[in-house]
Amino acid sequence: MSIIKDISDIKLAVIGLGYVGLPLAVEFGKHRKVMGFDISAARIAALKAGHDATLEVSQQELHDATGLCYTTDLADLAGCNVYIVTVPTPIDQHKRPNLTPLIKASETIGKVLKKGDIVIYESTVYPGATEEDCVPVLERVSGLRFDVDFYAGYSPERINPGDKLHRVSTIKKVTSGSTSAVAELIDQLYKQIIVAGTHKAPSIKVAEAAKVIENTQRDLNIALINELAIIFNKMGIETEAVLQAAGTKWNFLPFRPGLVGGHCIGVDPYYLTHKAEEIGYHPQIILAGRRLNDGMGAYVVSQLVKALLKRRIHVEGARVLVMGLAFKENCPDIRNTRVVDIVRELADYNVAADVYDPWVSVEEAQHEYGLTPIAEPRPGSYDAIILAVAHDQFRAMGAGSIRALGKEEHVLYDLKYILSPEDADVRL
Repeated sequence: MSIIKDISDIKLAVIGLGYVGLPLAVEFGKHRKVMGFDISAARIAALKAGHDATLEVSQQELHDATGLCYTTDLADLAGCNVYIVTVPTPIDQHKRPNLTPLIKASETIGKVLKKGDIVIYESTVYPGATEEDCVPVLERVSGLRFDVDFYAGYSPERINPGDKLHRVSTIKKVTSGSTSAVAELIDQLYKQIIVAGTHKAPSIKVAEAAKVIENTQRDLNIALINELAIIFNKMGIETEAVLQAAGTKWNFLPFRPGLVGGHCIGVDPYYLTHKAEEIGYHPQIILAGRRLNDGMGAYVVSQLVKALLKRRIHVEGARVLVMGLAFKENCPDIRNTRVVDIVRELADYNVAADVYDPWVSVEEAQHEYGLTPIAEPRPGSYDAIILAVAHDQFRAMGAGSIRALGKEEHVLYDLKYILSPEDADVRL
């Protein structure tokens, strides 16, 4: 049994202050003392100065979290007894899960772990990862025994970057623990900040599985719509018109075609398929959906090239403006953005691409993808324009201002349905 008898006894730490960890730490910081830990000294310095580069938390919200402190010093974690891990869980270049951040975070906690402590993971993983991959690290580094000396839990994050309506506190939270008593304690802890309520899963594995299928289901739904868009394009039928017509039925799901990137939808299915193959089952539907969605960047460029040729615009040496780099609208998040697929595919045709996105960090784009977004596009410079991300700034420009960026003869590809059908030359 844990020596923590009540949530009032909890001394909380949040490990990793990115898109997931910071909003969580801020919410808890409004109610209790929280130690926010991150390995980035620059990140900690910025937060102490009241600035969140992810734009998920406002300066006022940081100010209101009076119980939240920031540190990069491992010694500051020694006084804590509950640790919430919110580090990234990406995939590598071979589409395999990369648990390195999670393992390193577990090693860090293991150095300060004490009898009675609880470690809660929020990072998206495959079913079994907490107990099979993370807990052994905690045991090895700390010398303590799982469910005897320390305990674990899993409560999957449901952060939606850029969404100012669905926030940490207003999204129902799934919780779980390695024992029934710990599960109840963890559930009560989250209830302190989650006004939407909680759902206590019967096991850690159930909670892990629930998270990974949330985004797998969405990925497959988008893959279906992407495939339908390809079919309708070949038939000369306007995809959006079909979707609007079908959407008049009460139970038709309102998905739209497009690039599938980001830290969740384009990543999480690979965690599930990795585990499935590990236990001897080769997934078919999930991987088929992933292959189709991963190929949409190349498909978009093939459509653009055909449109250029029809206009007798020379493809090789053409100059294209790609409007948007973030993985979704109105946020600076470029993690796993599939816009880079378009840029790389254009390069294969010897087409020069200028990437313009007022939301993203130039330094981050250079570091992550070797791309340097331009400060401003020059009017009259482009043979083609691709509206790749539906930022509000781009919507506000309207067709006329966007067209003015192109040469007298150019192609305008509206990938995100920002414009009306008659204002675009190509739509997905």
